[in-house]
Amino acid sequence: MEKLVVIGLGLIGGSLAIDLKKREGYKVVGIDQNPEHIKKALALGIIEEEIDFSQLADASVVIIAVPVNKISEVTLKVLDLVSDDTLVFDVGSVKNVICKAIQTHPNRKNFVAAHPLAGTEFSGPEAAIYDLFDNKVAILCETEKCNWKILDKSISLFKKLNMHIKLMNPVEHDRHIAYVSHLSHVSSFMLGKTVLEIEKNEQYIFDMASTGFASTVRLAKSASSTWTPIFLENKENVVRSLEEYIKNLNEFKTMIENDDEDGLNKSMNNTNYIRTILNGIK
Repeated sequence: MEKLVVIGLGLIGGSLAIDLKKREGYKVVGIDQNPEHIKKALALGIIEEEIDFSQLADASVVIIAVPVNKISEVTLKVLDLVSDDTLVFDVGSVKNVICKAIQTHPNRKNFVAAHPLAGTEFSGPEAAIYDLFDNKVAILCETEKCNWKILDKSISLFKKLNMHIKLMNPVEHDRHIAYVSHLSHVSSFMLGKTVLEIEKNEQYIFDMASTGFASTVRLAKSASSTWTPIFLENKENVVRSLEEYIKNLNEFKTMIENDDEDGLNKSMNNTNYIRTILNGIK
């Protein structure tokens, strides 16, 4: 039975643990600096036992699922300790800073910079669910720097999770993910903040929140401990996307102020094209 080590037992790490145990029969063990996470992961059967970093030498796979501002540090530590045939991959949504940090490590060949694009607004071991990754995309960066056997092992693993694999440069990854994912989280957090600030009656929020409002602010329920590091690690791209978003908001505000019916209709009709993209690209 091959040994799978999960470092960071939250939503993504926990979901990978239970899915790979079910689909591939790994013996799953875990590391987490939060004792409560270890306790819950053991109780929920996410991991079979807790280990420490000194027990990585016989691992077949090591998954690094810690906050993005800790991934580089943890990855360097892991690469110091694993064997030549151990696959090490992270799941962070920021890639360039990590790739730069580990580029000269002697065991760089063991590391696959990965970003499985899956998740929910919930966190912690109790958020782990089966089939979270089915029919989702896994982005792999700098695959040319991996040992081909290690890379093949990672691709096989993601295919076992029924994921679609895309290869991308880490700089391009960070730029595009800021536009499509990180900006949507900022928007959701700030929409929730605005409503809380201008609508003081919580009962009105509850009573009048339609499914549209609930779905739009769903991401605002995400853990700040996860998203603060993401925004800061990908600061340049997030700020650039926010500048464009704020420009569009100001233009939309001006059209409303000026009773610009044609402008509003044109802006929204043009934006309806997003439906074609989301329905048409697989």
